[in-house]
Amino acid sequence: MRSRVQRHLASIVPDLFEDRSPAVAFLASAGSIEPGEERPVLPPEFNWRDYTVMLLHVAAEIEHSLMVQYLFAAYSMGGPQVPRELRDDVREWQEVVLGVAKEEMGHLVTVQNLLTALGGPINLDREDYPWGSDFYPFPFTLRPFSLDSLATYVVAESPGSWSGPEADEIKKRAAETASQYVNRVGQLYERIDRILENRDFLPDEAFHADTLPYQASWDEWGRGYTRGQRGREAGNLPNVKSPELLVFGVFSRDSARKALREIGEQGEALGNQGTTGDQGAAEETSHFNRFLGIYRALKALSPQQQALVARPVAENPVTVKRLNESEIVGYAAAEVTTSPITDPVTALWGHLFNLRYRMLLADISHAFLLAGPVDNGGVLTGRGALVHRAFAEMYNLRALAGRLVERPLEAKAPDGLRAGPPFEMPYSLELPHHDHDRWLLQRDLVQASRLLTAQLADTDPDGPADPYLVALREADQRALDQIGHVLERKGCTS
Repeated sequence: MRSRVQRHLASIVPDLFEDRSPAVAFLASAGSIEPGEERPVLPPEFNWRDYTVMLLHVAAEIEHSLMVQYLFAAYSMGGPQVPRELRDDVREWQEVVLGVAKEEMGHLVTVQNLLTALGGPINLDREDYPWGSDFYPFPFTLRPFSLDSLATYVVAESPGSWSGPEADEIKKRAAETASQYVNRVGQLYERIDRILENRDFLPDEAFHADTLPYQASWDEWGRGYTRGQRGREAGNLPNVKSPELLVFGVFSRDSARKALREIGEQGEALGNQGTTGDQGAAEETSHFNRFLGIYRALKALSPQQQALVARPVAENPVTVKRLNESEIVGYAAAEVTTSPITDPVTALWGHLFNLRYRMLLADISHAFLLAGPVDNGGVLTGRGALVHRAFAEMYNLRALAGRLVERPLEAKAPDGLRAGPPFEMPYSLELPHHDHDRWLLQRDLVQASRLLTAQLADTDPDGPADPYLVALREADQRALDQIGHVLERKGCTS
């Protein structure tokens, strides 16, 4: 976690800090930070609205990080090495994990709505790996699907009252995998809810109903999913329910608290915790219960079978080899646990993945700056075009990840580890101040994609006839034409 955020969290999780700052120590000595104390403490340098915005920024980064880690694990699953008798099970598990990742996207968008309603800036950022995670569930690491990585997901999504021999065993495995105690996501939302419920902290006028036209709505982002209930047959699999995307508009204190409660219940299944070991008796709705069910099924397999469930994908793939901090004069020694992609063709696919990931984040962020419906008389508005393109990028990421989990990590070891999607963050997520400049940025990104796809067509032996690259270049050309029309209407084409 960035130190500029970390320093403000001592009042939330003081046990994580050996030496409290003088101001926080004073608050603790005054009785404001005591074991079991329910009243939130306002740290120095904040008022309550600004502090709530900061906590929501942390929540957004957690949702973003979990979504990406779940996607990476899901993309690693399957492959020709999976025994025939396990293929149906693995396919179902993969759809469950992908479904949870999609629901995390809904959580991420709803947190942006909360920020917008409070008048705060939205936040789609997260840190690149490797990095620490004081208030985060566990250090951000892209790991292939395994019993170890699954244990960290179970604990991160678990209710606070989860206990018993199985809980102890999974928590121990998760701590060993993450090299630290794994925190619950629900802790943060519980803290935010205690602030939201107190009118002395946030008066009613702090919630701006007039921001609703700028917020994401379920009608825009819930396409293809069942509203209010989870559908059947996700991916034509009769034993897997389709995800339920939760996207809530926020216009008041009650709507803000409802949004947080719904997110928390989808993650933890409060009051439905599966502690008895009878998973069949519990309705399979929460992330916790879904992950726990897969964990139990995977654990029942032999170690040899478990090792064949996912492809041999590298942890933390990166497109550029970074210097170890111990090799840089003036920096403390630190081990950087990344896996550089050294195969030149694979690296180009990795760069294309990173670029489309950036385009997805830019589309979402840009859409929050435009008000109104997604279409006008059947014609897409600028906001509608951005939402439409965001969904297209989600499909692009899955297609590109499918290539990367099959391609070699290293040129010198073509039969060794597979690369996997790098999910590297762009240099900036900031959008230009003027709207026409934001559309120029959109054009820049599409043009960069066309340059990369042209390089792949020239470099990858299968590139010129690759149907995906051909389709992507055609889609990019349509996007350029669309952006060109927008810029013409704004009187700016340079």
